[in-house]
Amino acid sequence: MYEKTTLDNGLRVLTAAMPHTRSVSINFFIGAGSRYEQPERAGVSHFIEHLAFKGTQRRPTTKDISEAIEGVGGLLNAGTDRELTVYWCKVARPHLDLALDVLVDMLRNSKYEPEEIERERKVIIEELNMSLDSPRSRVGMLIDEVVWPAQALGRDVVGTKETVSSISRAAMLDYLYHQYAPNNTVVSIAGEIDHDEVVARMNDALADWPLATPVSWYPVEDGQGAPRFQVEHRETEQAHLCLALHGLPYLHPDRYTLDLLDVILGQGMSSRLFLEIRERRGLAYDVHSFVTHYRDAGALTVYAGVDPKQADSTLESILAELNRLKEGIPEAELTKAKELSKGRLLLRMEDTRSVAGWIGAQELLIDRIRTVDDVIAIIDSITAEDLQRVARELLTTEKLNLALVGPFDSGERFQALLKL
Repeated sequence: MYEKTTLDNGLRVLTAAMPHTRSVSINFFIGAGSRYEQPERAGVSHFIEHLAFKGTQRRPTTKDISEAIEGVGGLLNAGTDRELTVYWCKVARPHLDLALDVLVDMLRNSKYEPEEIERERKVIIEELNMSLDSPRSRVGMLIDEVVWPAQALGRDVVGTKETVSSISRAAMLDYLYHQYAPNNTVVSIAGEIDHDEVVARMNDALADWPLATPVSWYPVEDGQGAPRFQVEHRETEQAHLCLALHGLPYLHPDRYTLDLLDVILGQGMSSRLFLEIRERRGLAYDVHSFVTHYRDAGALTVYAGVDPKQADSTLESILAELNRLKEGIPEAELTKAKELSKGRLLLRMEDTRSVAGWIGAQELLIDRIRTVDDVIAIIDSITAEDLQRVARELLTTEKLNLALVGPFDSGERFQALLKL
């Protein structure tokens, strides 16, 4: 599925040949994100990602950078998460050299000019304001704070208004020096490509990229022994609710078992939450669940947007569905969940960007790559007994976490419902 070469400076180059495609996708994955940040520098990873688009010596403005790719019909973007930052570009195959040149230029030669930093500081604060003004976004921020209080994993990736306002250019360049290093970076490329040709181009472009000593990520501190909750009062038409439990890290042997439980619980229009809470009871328009996995932690989260008067009954219904998972899963439902999971995975793998992301993120985060066939084999091997065992281990009262945004003065009445 892929080939890998490590350059002398530690840069890992991965390629996946997809000769039937006409596009090529390039991802630069860097070990930079909110889990690597000191509290007073919260948001620095995201800030640097923004600034990488603000101009280089050869392409002095944002317009010069974006037009280079958009002028050939390509896509260029980036994203910062808790454990990585990714810069990516997708272009038609004839423009591979251009895409590589633009990405390398951004990563190695961005100017980080003081006036651009001050201008972008205001932009990021407006990005944060946008999230704070959205009750749905805000409840997602709150649930992370509840699950992982007073630690890196519970902080918003963007940071806070206070930290974004105070991060200095010197602090950014110091963080950049440590994290944006070849030995902390993976390049993954998928499309109609030749591995040796790509490695030669990476050598030419990045052989002089100096090594550094990246700072490590902050581990999770999980001492939860009782349900936790947080309520934020907003005069909204809807109450936005997130209920979360601690999940599993990437490499836990039950990781894919939990993923299947999530599919059964709240993925798609035939999931239990959708059928019970929306179709049968008419309590919510949007109700779903999702799982997150990190190096040493994870979460299973349920979201619902409901009439504030129905928040109590919605929470009770969600808890009832969680309890039902512990009672056992019928074989027919297990089979359906497996086929849904495998089918969506296979459909994703028809896209060059998805394939490049699949191999690159795994290489950076867990230093190994499970192929699609590996994952399908794991999914096929999961039994109903496995699902019941994991559900009983993870879905417990003491690990419940609730976040609510809506017209509530307190959360005491909801706290009393937090039982499994």
